[in-house]
Amino acid sequence: MSDILSLRENVSLAPYNTMGVSAKARFFVEVNRQKELKEAIQEASKRSTPIYLLGGGSNVLFVDDFKGMVIHINLKGLKLQEENNETIIVEVGAGENWHQLVMHSVEKGWGGIENLSLIPGSVGAAPIQNIGAYGVELDQVFVSLEAMAIETGETKTFNKKECQFAYRDSIFKNSLKGKYVITSVTLRLQKNPVINTSYSALAEKLKEEGVENPDIEDVSKAVIGVRQSKLPDPAEIGNTGSFFKNPIISQKQYTKLKQQYPDIPHYPAGDEVKIPAAWLIDQCGWKGKRFGDAGVHKMQALVIVNYGMATGKEIWHLAQRIRNSVKEKFGVSLTSEVNVVT
Repeated sequence: MSDILSLRENVSLAPYNTMGVSAKARFFVEVNRQKELKEAIQEASKRSTPIYLLGGGSNVLFVDDFKGMVIHINLKGLKLQEENNETIIVEVGAGENWHQLVMHSVEKGWGGIENLSLIPGSVGAAPIQNIGAYGVELDQVFVSLEAMAIETGETKTFNKKECQFAYRDSIFKNSLKGKYVITSVTLRLQKNPVINTSYSALAEKLKEEGVENPDIEDVSKAVIGVRQSKLPDPAEIGNTGSFFKNPIISQKQYTKLKQQYPDIPHYPAGDEVKIPAAWLIDQCGWKGKRFGDAGVHKMQALVIVNYGMATGKEIWHLAQRIRNSVKEKFGVSLTSEVNVVT
């Protein structure tokens, strides 16, 4: 093994996942440079052990101990790639904290990601599920990303089209899942930002604050306020934010549900209809329910929480019970937004 790597054994993952699950990794290594990343992958290959790439740990549920090598991606840095009077293009290390990047951009007056304030996790994880909130998705500012092939150690650039972005989805959750490690992400931000307050909760919050002509700082503060009022702080209670995606159903299925449930909320999604998963879960009576230390948050039905000592198995069992009840009552299938590691 290379002297560069600080490989540890039987490491608790509790400090590295916001759900606070105390699963253990058989091997654990933190990488701060691409050379270390390459060597960690080679070391795992020599040991014939599986790897799991861990960023901020805000979107993962360890159902059990991980019997392979957890590689904690801590690649940092922000480089200015290109700048003109209207836009700025920046390359950001995958290990940077997403919210801190948003705050830095707002401070600099760079617009485009202010609606994505307070989303937990790392920059490298953002393209994997095409993070989005309050009317904005990552792909709207995305230029490209650099990624290292796990099998060969070679670096490849992926442009926007190659990433195959969709709602909370990308090629890295599908055909390239587990085949690449994202090392940096390049974004195009605006010096003369177009303010997006299309999301009703955001517009209401700004109105409540008495802001008539918001700038990106106003939008960011409003988003943070709305998120904090709806979502629990992982530092106070273990959670991964939204556990399930908002399901997208056909117009035919929506019409049928509308007849049964006239007040069902909905949003257009192209030729289909998006239904808030939180509403479906709430209608099934899960909000505020607790089973030992695993439960559903009392203010937000979409958030499964760890009150202290819940195991990954207990949380996953609860998630499956919720999903089954929604399917039974509404005929709608919920998909986990969280990466479930079994």
